[in-house]
Amino acid sequence: MERLAALERWLAGLDPDARFTLAPASADASFRRYFRVAYENGGTRPRTAIAMDAPPEREDCRPFVHVAGLLERAGLNAPRVLAQDLAQGFLLLTDLGTTTYLAALERDRTLADALFADATDALVKWQLASRRDELPAYDAALLRRELELFPEWYIGRHLGIALSAADRETIDRAFALIVGANLAQPKVFVHRDYMPRNLMLSEPNPGILDFQDAVYGPITYDVACLVKDAFISWEEERALDWTIRYWEKARRARLPVDADFAAFWRDCEWMGLQRHLKVAGIFARLAYRDGKRQYLDDTPRFLGYIRPVLARYRALAPLAALVDRLEGRGAEARYSF
Repeated sequence: MERLAALERWLAGLDPDARFTLAPASADASFRRYFRVAYENGGTRPRTAIAMDAPPEREDCRPFVHVAGLLERAGLNAPRVLAQDLAQGFLLLTDLGTTTYLAALERDRTLADALFADATDALVKWQLASRRDELPAYDAALLRRELELFPEWYIGRHLGIALSAADRETIDRAFALIVGANLAQPKVFVHRDYMPRNLMLSEPNPGILDFQDAVYGPITYDVACLVKDAFISWEEERALDWTIRYWEKARRARLPVDADFAAFWRDCEWMGLQRHLKVAGIFARLAYRDGKRQYLDDTPRFLGYIRPVLARYRALAPLAALVDRLEGRGAEARYSF
């Protein structure tokens, strides 16, 4: 309540003549909260805006402000920062509307081709704007740190299994292969959570949200994230088709994608594998550490992404066997909060 009262005081100070109401707009997996500000009597503000509350001891607003500027300069539709107080952790942003791609697709999946066409058009523009020193590097240390969430939180906490030395060695070897494959790719700007939950039906389409963790890294990351999403699944044939369409656009734009689509698809699969192992660990951490148990409902989706990729590549066979064995052993330990 103290944070909310401080936010209201800050908003009132921006325009003393404006009357407004606040309503929850959304929350995410971090400590950030978002409120829709509805202005009743105009003033100098737009009719609605979005207020971000990011406690400074938990969150840093500066990356959000920086990446918002990069997206705007790339010609993309992201929230513009109307006002900021970094010391308190408050931002006032333009409002991109109320309908996410995810909500639209859950109502009507026939929209998918048109929405994904717009999303991949925007992704190409984002990647064309890439410059090496603008964003943190998606380097080996960060890729490996993310992968470690899987043994720590998914295997150790969710399945309740202590890994043997041999099991740990199998994981380490597989992780080294995955990181090596990821780092061998060309580098571009990476949104890092480019999925229907973070894309808005907007004009121009899409509106892009939740970009504060953007990095400079592997070119396949965002398209792999888009077509194999955390919260909605598609048949592999459709994911493959959308990836081909992105690849064709990227080639026409002279982005550094592999000229052989089969090689590009392999890169997508190995990049997606890193992400899906990471997110399985993150969702377990959200459930057990932060009490956000609803995220575990999507855990089977990630095993559904992980297992076929492990099965397709001979070098990953030991990890495939390990995951199958641990899944069987851990079945009774799951969901024990």
